[in-house]
Amino acid sequence: MKKIFKIVLISSLLLGTCAKTFSQNQGDNYNRKFKLGIGVSTGLPFNDPYNFNLGGDLRLQYNLSETYSLTFTTGFNNLFVKDDNTDLSYIPIKIGYKSFIFKNEFYVMGEVGVAFSVTKEYDTNSLLFSPSVGYATKYVDISVRYEFLKDFPVIKDNAVDDGLGQVMLRLAYGFDL
Repeated sequence: MKKIFKIVLISSLLLGTCAKTFSQNQGDNYNRKFKLGIGVSTGLPFNDPYNFNLGGDLRLQYNLSETYSLTFTTGFNNLFVKDDNTDLSYIPIKIGYKSFIFKNEFYVMGEVGVAFSVTKEYDTNSLLFSPSVGYATKYVDISVRYEFLKDFPVIKDNAVDDGLGQVMLRLAYGFDL
């Protein structure tokens, strides 16, 4: 757990340093601002014993320019398990980098972070990697992402293993702060 915390802390510091350097080197008068998004997500896990994922999130976005943003995302997700087994609930905490393309409406984004299990039966936390593509207007954000939870338990070839992959769809309402 200490190793995961160190990785997230170092990544946050590097992103903060890059953002400060980037913003100081900008010659334009772009009004940098924060944006907050409130979203719901649903997903399809690729591995057993999970059926589907449902969750919600808050995303804070700092616009470095018209095309580049830094993000911080947290929320709550629940992985529904087949049969009568206990569901796996977790709190993701992610930092990311978003780049807008095609008239500043479509974007690609990469996030890295930690997923903290809040289910008593699953005491494992996990690194989390999440590339995504999306479409955003002034208020609406729709995205599809692949999410990989490195240390969450799965069943492969009738044996317990680690490494859950899933595809998630996110619909969010966003506004300027």
